[in-house]
Amino acid sequence: MPATDAPTDPTATHVDLMMLFDVAGHALTTEIHAGLASVGITSREYCVMAKASAGAATQREIAALAALDKTTMVVTVDQLEGAGLAERRPSPTDRRARIVVLTPEGREVLARAEAIVSGIYGDVLGSLPATERAGLVAALERLVGAGGRLSTSVGGAAGIRRRRSPTTVS
Repeated sequence: MPATDAPTDPTATHVDLMMLFDVAGHALTTEIHAGLASVGITSREYCVMAKASAGAATQREIAALAALDKTTMVVTVDQLEGAGLAERRPSPTDRRARIVVLTPEGREVLARAEAIVSGIYGDVLGSLPATERAGLVAALERLVGAGGRLSTSVGGAAGIRRRRSPTTVS
């Protein structure tokens, strides 16, 4: 069969979509983790801080925005409080709820973290031709957004573990 410059059919079974998403996600995740480590926070802490910075959100509301379960959220806010980056305050409207508020130091760390993340995102997207950037982001938002094809996990997949790095078969 002669070689062709035609783009690969994305629905063809020989296109390993899972591997492409996995490798891209892993590479971006490790770069973000390394960048955020330079300011002393994890990506989960960054996510919670970014959601908390928007206003008077409760722990439960932030957990929902960040797609974190209750236990993980509690542990994350405990870590942020221990580091002096955030504090819990009583909600003025619900005595059972706690609002997560960034401290002045937390706001400074968040500003540095946002600059790091923004720089990495800009570098990643900047490596694509300008005509492809918006389309990639829009397609991913459609896939994982509310009601998108990849917005929820399939039940029964709890035992699946993600490979952390590509392996080479000899």
